[in-house]
Amino acid sequence: MDPDRVKRSLEGEGKEALSSNLPDHFFDQFILYGLCIDAVEHGRVLCSFSVPPRLSSSSGGYIHGGVIASLADVVGSAVFYSAGILTSGVSLEISVSFVDVASIGDEIDVEGKLLRAGKSVGVTSIDFVNKKTRKTIAQARHTKYLAASSRL
Repeated sequence: MDPDRVKRSLEGEGKEALSSNLPDHFFDQFILYGLCIDAVEHGRVLCSFSVPPRLSSSSGGYIHGGVIASLADVVGSAVFYSAGILTSGVSLEISVSFVDVASIGDEIDVEGKLLRAGKSVGVTSIDFVNKKTRKTIAQARHTKYLAASSRL
């Protein structure tokens, strides 16, 4: 085991200079740029996007799993708003099952659905499907604490 190599792989070179030049809320803009909202219904949000190179992993040109997890977070939160819930709450758990790959240029449909919204906890499911092949890329479940004031 080489602790310095691990450290270098996580810290990178020159990241301090890069991060100081990034605009506020860069992460949301980076992930969400190009996301199209196709439909919003009560408890349901439909989106789509084409996988750009900036969202690919370093190996093989496939969408990075972290992008899918981040979109599950954002779309799952939007589902609560679509159901008339005034707060999207605080994430308690996000689970993602990856069942296929999406390559650069693939069109992806994203469907978020409300499974349950109680007094304090809500759950959504988010499906990621390749528009051309109709194969499921990933399925996510997002659980949130919805109460306005939290003791967590």
